[in-house]
Amino acid sequence: MKVVIVGCGRVGGFLAGLLDEDGHDVTIIDLDRGAFGHLIPGFKGTTLLGSGTDLDTLRQAGVDKADALLALTQGDNRNLTAAQIGKNIFGLKTVIAKVNDPIRAKTYRDHGIGTFSRTSILGTLLEAMLMGDPEVGKVLLEKSKARETMLAEQV
Repeated sequence: MKVVIVGCGRVGGFLAGLLDEDGHDVTIIDLDRGAFGHLIPGFKGTTLLGSGTDLDTLRQAGVDKADALLALTQGDNRNLTAAQIGKNIFGLKTVIAKVNDPIRAKTYRDHGIGTFSRTSILGTLLEAMLMGDPEVGKVLLEKSKARETMLAEQV
């Protein structure tokens, strides 16, 4: 699968490494060259310095041939703009944007943009853990722990 990721922060860099290790064709875009330091050692994908809301940068990343675009910058507006460009201009079927504001996440999801809100996900998980619900999040936590261990071993 060809995947374009906008934003090489902790989440974008982590996901790029996972997809790369699984053999996917990954291109990751960021405005800051130093952000590529979040990538795992041995990352075989492509790094591209530029804006994920710029049409020329997205074309250079190969978004017109991509199977998916994930917008994972720190800014909701940039993520939603990149996602809308991917969906409406390049016609991608799989477009996912990180949106910190749960209300905005729902609004855009209702308009066909795949979104997730770390605020909602983490809040729900923490509530379940606090209330003693051992099943909610069990798989997620176990998978996360395994990936954290894998990353620590690579450093």
